[in-house]
Amino acid sequence: MRAVVVDNGEPQWVRRFVAAIGERVPYVRSMPASNLCTWRVGGPVAVVVEPRSSDELAFVAAALTSDVAVLVVGRGSNLLVSDAGFDGVVVLLRSGFDEFEVSGISRGESPTHFGVVRAGSALALPKLARRAASIGVGGLEFFVGIPGSVGGAVRMNAGGHGRETGDVLRTATLMSLDDGQVREVEVEDLALTYRHSNVGEREVVLAASFAVAAEPVPECLARVDEIVRWRREHQPGGANAGSVFTNPPGDSAGRLIESAGLKDFTVGGAVVSAKHANFIQAEPGALASDIVAVISHVRRRVFEAHGIRLQTEVRLIGYPHNYIEELTT
Repeated sequence: MRAVVVDNGEPQWVRRFVAAIGERVPYVRSMPASNLCTWRVGGPVAVVVEPRSSDELAFVAAALTSDVAVLVVGRGSNLLVSDAGFDGVVVLLRSGFDEFEVSGISRGESPTHFGVVRAGSALALPKLARRAASIGVGGLEFFVGIPGSVGGAVRMNAGGHGRETGDVLRTATLMSLDDGQVREVEVEDLALTYRHSNVGEREVVLAASFAVAAEPVPECLARVDEIVRWRREHQPGGANAGSVFTNPPGDSAGRLIESAGLKDFTVGGAVVSAKHANFIQAEPGALASDIVAVISHVRRRVFEAHGIRLQTEVRLIGYPHNYIEELTT
């Protein structure tokens, strides 16, 4: 349902929502999506709200109505918002949702080898990996190569270097934006598969707990350093969203794209990386439409060359549903 627009051009639902939250929670009207995602492109978001605690998030949930679209954002490393923007509320999780706690590991005379790390949803995955490794807590080193947050890792079962979030995840704490209710979910109940979970669009990951083990600090740090070295050698920096396409069973999306001769393929300010073909770089001045055009072209060419239709990992926001289906199925 489209909201009624008031005379000054602002949707009426925006006025209602802003009036409901008042000064209780920080918010910004009409923020460029380029400020929220790693591709640094995209049009205006109607309202961005940044709760600093679960209590403030519950207040946001109470102010939302079911007809208002909601998007939960951490680091925005897998988002592509259209140039037209997003006519809804972005819930931005940063400070206040970045805790890091270790329990169950003792280094005394009778050490407990296995323990748990509990991390807030906004904690950056590379920071999680480094903090754990620096105190001799092993098992999370692979996260250093993933440019997302804990919440995003749970939502899409993020992975890399031969491991996935589901390999170490124990529980996730979720809040529903429909009623503000909080529930603790065991990993077995999240239906984790390759880059997928059953966390709903109107659910927010508040925190997660991970199974870890006590290991010598030098060994943990060495694994982190090796992943960082590999990443710098094989993956580009700059404005990108990490891997764009999921790997087909038994194959590599990057290999398929490269073998189709698509490295350096460019539309406007978007280019297939010459360093890793499953990355699309956004040059200064790039538009979301440039990136979408590259995604569409790559999928078509790979299908023509190999008979494989690549699936994108990217969440497309602000596009018609049928258009999203066309690009992702």
